[in-house]
Amino acid sequence: MFCIYVNIEMEKQEKDDSYSHILKYTGLFGGVQGLNILVGIVRNKLVAMILGPDGMGLVSLFNSTIKLVSDSTNLGLSMSAVRNVSETLDSGDPEKVKGAVRLIRSWSLITAIMGMLLCALLSPLLSDWTFAWGNHTLHFILLSPVVALLAITGGETAILKGARQLRGLAIISLYNVLLALITSVPLYHFFGQSGIVPSLFLAGLAQCLTTIYYSFRLYRPTFSFSRESIRQGKGMVRLGIAFVLAGILGSGAEFVLRSYLNNTGQLYTVGLYNAGYVMTMTYAGMVFSAMETDYFPRLSAMPSLGERFNEVVNHQIEVSLLLVSPMLALFMVAQPILLPLLYSGKFMPVLDMMKIAVLAMYFRALTLPVEYIALSRGDSHGYLLLEAIYDLSFVLMVILGYHYLGLVGTGAGLALAGLVNVFVVLVYAHRKYGYNVASSVKLYTLIQLPLGIAACITTYLLDGIFYWVVGLLLAMVSLTISVQILHTKTNLWNALVGKVKRRLKRLQG
Repeated sequence: MFCIYVNIEMEKQEKDDSYSHILKYTGLFGGVQGLNILVGIVRNKLVAMILGPDGMGLVSLFNSTIKLVSDSTNLGLSMSAVRNVSETLDSGDPEKVKGAVRLIRSWSLITAIMGMLLCALLSPLLSDWTFAWGNHTLHFILLSPVVALLAITGGETAILKGARQLRGLAIISLYNVLLALITSVPLYHFFGQSGIVPSLFLAGLAQCLTTIYYSFRLYRPTFSFSRESIRQGKGMVRLGIAFVLAGILGSGAEFVLRSYLNNTGQLYTVGLYNAGYVMTMTYAGMVFSAMETDYFPRLSAMPSLGERFNEVVNHQIEVSLLLVSPMLALFMVAQPILLPLLYSGKFMPVLDMMKIAVLAMYFRALTLPVEYIALSRGDSHGYLLLEAIYDLSFVLMVILGYHYLGLVGTGAGLALAGLVNVFVVLVYAHRKYGYNVASSVKLYTLIQLPLGIAACITTYLLDGIFYWVVGLLLAMVSLTISVQILHTKTNLWNALVGKVKRRLKRLQG
């Protein structure tokens, strides 16, 4: 316990809102996410080769439906509990910390049982809503324990986040993807699509057990279901309701879209769309993984709105945009190699969708730091409004895109929904919180976004040697600009050089 408080004090002393701080923690958490993605890539490659697009589509449908049920029943504890633990740790009272942990675990167990029972009871409806063919009621009954496992895992993860156990969280995350690889691939190899449900259960069980192992070592397992405990948790639950509703909106949007693709197209189409979505929106989004862990707590700690508040938000946007832009430009150009490498040649029909969908990540870099303003101010209504507008535009534009242009249209719909979200979020934040976009953010956007659009156009119009020369040149220009700007704004390079020199001196000594 003493070590936890020492780490907290060290982090408090270390933290500032400089570019160096943002770059350091974005690199740290992005690097951890990158390791997870590398292991996940191997798993996706093997699963894609074994199951093909149809099997991948089936996995996607089961996952999106279970996630919808989980998000609807977990009461938002995975987010609101982080703040609860963090506040009690700052109080310096170990008994309060133990009480907060006990409260979270008790409520997590309640939501786990509630979610499992609800999934089992609604399994006939989930089968009808998700699939236009066959009866999958038994499958959803067998998957109902996964909902309970996700609830327990979410509560224990929130405890570790609130206690600033970043190293433990990184190890857990890596173990989870390794265990998912070890358990799922043999099942798919021997049983094909019949192994999907058992593999999802084993993956959820492994994730829960590894998280519990680290969390129970930190705080002994205690529970309380007294009336007083239930009453004390109401404040935390009320805060989490906004996250629940936002999760329902997001999961519901994905559920509606995948069900639409399955019913109007075929399972093959769902598998292709899911592969393209994961590669563009998930893999490319690892730069944003530091937002929830580092940026959100810093923003929440700001006492009031104003010039300093705007500066923190704008700095985060600048670093995110400068880091993600070169990666996206290179990603667009390298997709003809990456897609068959990460999945298989059967997924090449989704290539044209991915090329244009990547543009949505540029818009995500501009909006995500601003969207956290509502959460940091406790404006649940504003947060839900923004989420509802985006999810509605996302479903509408992707469905319209698929209706008129097929899979390519889904990519265009993702990019267009991201662009609309930029205007909605910035206008709302300006009027509600007085947020103003810095001139530097506008300048960097006017530099990097055209380079990304040029790279996208290149992938459609050119081929052969001209494709690679022009595409790689655009990516290099983007990278050079970002490195030059970050070098002028940070002393991170000097700090790294100094650290290496000190270690060399120690080795020589």
